[in-house]
Amino acid sequence: MGWGLRNRLSRIFRPSDGRTLMLAIDHGYFLGPIKGLEDPKKTITPLLPHVDAVMLTRGVLRNCFDPSMQQSVVLRVSGGNTIDGPVLGDEEIVTSIDDAIRLNASALAFSIYVGTEYEHQTLKSLAKLVDMGERYGIPVLAVTAVGRELEKRTTRYIALACRVAAELGAHFIKTYYTDDFEKVVNSTPVPLVIAGGPKMEREEDVLRLAYDAIRAGALGLDFGRNVFQSGNPLGMIRALNRIVHEGATPEEVADELNLKVKV
Repeated sequence: MGWGLRNRLSRIFRPSDGRTLMLAIDHGYFLGPIKGLEDPKKTITPLLPHVDAVMLTRGVLRNCFDPSMQQSVVLRVSGGNTIDGPVLGDEEIVTSIDDAIRLNASALAFSIYVGTEYEHQTLKSLAKLVDMGERYGIPVLAVTAVGRELEKRTTRYIALACRVAAELGAHFIKTYYTDDFEKVVNSTPVPLVIAGGPKMEREEDVLRLAYDAIRAGALGLDFGRNVFQSGNPLGMIRALNRIVHEGATPEEVADELNLKVKV
């Protein structure tokens, strides 16, 4: 692993503990202006001091954030689909490596759709992206997407998708927490970052998911809707930061940050 690639990863995974808290705000590339992200700059700017990296598209980065921001950029480079289209898995690389370099991206994010009709297309695109990233020292984040089929989030499926992504060269992987998640961690030779998924009804469930995932071996979180659609987004991101970087329990952060939840 080259110096530049390792340096970029160190901007995402805090060197002091090897963990990361990312904030996912790339939903608009296929969902449009969802609740909480109608005005990304207004919603997200107060949360930035509490995260290590932001996952977003080049359009939102250029138009909604000041270039002086200190957080690392994990640039969403896959797309070509929308929620109104026939299927969510029909994605390709839609951002050039040259533009990623101009935007000083610390990593490139691409979704793979294992077990769908677009499996071959997305896996081949991931491998191509890894080649480009290696050429310029930019790590690649593989996202094990399941589209609308949330029931696919089984231990077996997640372990399969993560191992395949690692075999193709992904430097770290965003995936879902499952039962027996230690099995996924032990069979995947690169860091795993946990997705928050759809908005949960109870904020205590968000905290418990985060804590259980980190305790099971995940090296970070990349939550979106469960932060910016929370009743207290700032309190939630501060709580997640403490769980990731301080090893705090849900009970501790719920009490100290006044999230008004009973864990």
